[in-house]
Amino acid sequence: MIAIRALLAAAICTAAVLHAAGGAQAETYPNKPIKVIVPFPPGGPTDGMARIISDRLGTLLGQAIVIENRGGGAGGSVGAKAVASADPDGYTLLMTPGGSLTSGPAVHKNIGYEPLKVFAPVGQLIVTHQFICVHPDVPAKTFPELIAYAKANPGKISYGTQGFGTGTHLLNELLKIEAGINIVHVPYRGSGPMLAAFVAGEVQMAIDPSTTVLPHIQSGRLRALATVTDERSPKLPDVPTTAELGYPKINSPFWLGVVAPAGTSPEIINRLNAAFREALNDPATRARLDTLGAEVRIGTPETFGKMIESQLALWRSVVETAGIKSE
Repeated sequence: MIAIRALLAAAICTAAVLHAAGGAQAETYPNKPIKVIVPFPPGGPTDGMARIISDRLGTLLGQAIVIENRGGGAGGSVGAKAVASADPDGYTLLMTPGGSLTSGPAVHKNIGYEPLKVFAPVGQLIVTHQFICVHPDVPAKTFPELIAYAKANPGKISYGTQGFGTGTHLLNELLKIEAGINIVHVPYRGSGPMLAAFVAGEVQMAIDPSTTVLPHIQSGRLRALATVTDERSPKLPDVPTTAELGYPKINSPFWLGVVAPAGTSPEIINRLNAAFREALNDPATRARLDTLGAEVRIGTPETFGKMIESQLALWRSVVETAGIKSE
């Protein structure tokens, strides 16, 4: 009995020491540069927004924010796995859209990690409208006309995406399911190549975020028929939402969020969430993001975690219904 009591006392003391150490670590955090991994090459929309946000974040935290681009893998899984295996000390973070957290794992069952288990949500940062667009050569001036044209010409329309298993790939598959149309997937290696091919008329339609497609719409090189969000874009107020047009399930704005390795202390998670919130409240930062059509939408770690869970469930359902197989 004495031995058992001694073991219990030792365990309690150990827990107290670990708790105190964690609290002390949180109190001094951060005391060195923070690495933010962006799971895509430099120069893309995610990289651009990450650098805008990190500029102000570094000032607030008093430490350098080092952006590290680690492109590759399904939906950015190379960068995601690097963060998942990093020390849970708050010095390695993943800033990413849904690809590495939801659509990629939904398509690729052997992606190498389970996002709900290996990451601790820090917070969603921004959202931006995504537009269903067509090339001007397509004889459809409205979304209902596009659906009618696709039904009358099954397999004739091809749609471009940033790659197999990306969010826009699954969003187009959801469109196919909801509208009952047959359109053909043409994957590219990123937004740049896809948009170049789209403008050149190699594909007839695509769904893309305003951060990259807006200039092409405004120049008349592409035609926006609908936005896949529940509210119209202030940048293109005349473009209706899919919900208005009778397709409320086709609702998926582009978003950017931050996660840390699982096991990161709640104190550090909350410190980061507060810092990102303050950085995004900076008028200059908001103005720079607004030029890209990005709207600040930061919430709590808990709400972001629930969103990741619901999005993962949605895309897994689409993958199953559409019969999408990993390449």
